[in-house]
Amino acid sequence: MAPDIFWFLPTSGDTRYLGTSDFGRAPTIDYMRQIAVTSENLGYDGLLIPTGASCLDPWVVASSLVPVTHRIKLLVALRTSLGGPGPSARQAATLDQALNGRLLLNVVPGGDATELEADGVFLKHDERYEAADEYLTIWRRLLQGETVDYEGKHFRINKGQVFHPAVQQPYPPLYFGGSSDAAHELAATHVDAYLTWGEPPAAVAQKIADVRARAARRGRTVRFGVRLHVIVRETGEEAWADADRLISKLTDDDIANAQKNYARMDSVGQRRMAALHGGRRDKLEIAPNLWAGVGLVRGGAGTSLVGDAATVAERLQEYVELGVDTFVLSGYPHLEESIRFAELVFPLLGKKAVTLRDRAQTGGAFDIRAARSAS
Repeated sequence: MAPDIFWFLPTSGDTRYLGTSDFGRAPTIDYMRQIAVTSENLGYDGLLIPTGASCLDPWVVASSLVPVTHRIKLLVALRTSLGGPGPSARQAATLDQALNGRLLLNVVPGGDATELEADGVFLKHDERYEAADEYLTIWRRLLQGETVDYEGKHFRINKGQVFHPAVQQPYPPLYFGGSSDAAHELAATHVDAYLTWGEPPAAVAQKIADVRARAARRGRTVRFGVRLHVIVRETGEEAWADADRLISKLTDDDIANAQKNYARMDSVGQRRMAALHGGRRDKLEIAPNLWAGVGLVRGGAGTSLVGDAATVAERLQEYVELGVDTFVLSGYPHLEESIRFAELVFPLLGKKAVTLRDRAQTGGAFDIRAARSAS
């Protein structure tokens, strides 16, 4: 079966060049709608709507897409460190009704402690995961129709209820990404799909094996996905030239300042991303076609698959063979890159081709390795 392919809404802004506001695009609701409608028409399965102090509010953005989308699923950030599980359960049920069962939730316990302190949250790393465990325990029970009494370290609920249920039962699916032991425990206990940032396949395999084993000890199964950027062109030479162009306006100070900022964070995943390149421009291809240039100045997912369509499809297939069934992708600028990726790579992954030419030539699924050898 073809993997699910999600795209990304750049709710903190979009650009052609990292590290500069030149050619930047403001994150307006109109632009988010343009990307969302384009992604739906191209055949993407979902959209990740991120969160953070520099982002538009993900729930408001998702609500703004209700009248302009009809099929694509929305993966919306669920901040377990901000607010209580009762109000957010009602929000989720209501938005799932508005979307007619197209809501997915991306659990986010923390990230940047400084940013959380600005929002009034002063929990340490492991405390945030303790709170997330309690939060999701309550949240899941509420959406399953229970009347909840709960007293824990972080939350106390007395006769909590959700009176108007979500369309999806027992609740909209929970996605989550994290690299620490506490994160893997949370994934094994609560979530439906575990997402990892795009590390080399061997490292991803280790994370999958660990989460899978922890979930099995609880009698649960978890699906797996990878969050990546992509730079796909008709030839590998074009793709690598555009990768270089994306970071061509970065100064050494830009990189040093960004890396200093990320180093103060308590995120294990962020430390793993930074370790892939060490802030050096000459150490960016960390595995075949896996390029860490985005992570020089961007927090979170910092790696891209770079190459011609057949090569990138083959690299994605390597993750599929590890047990991955979902990819959450992005590229700069997000509107144009969503079109380019769908046109060039969808037919190589067994998804419906975007162009009439590709539909006629492939008739559906495509042999990735044959395409690779032919190129």
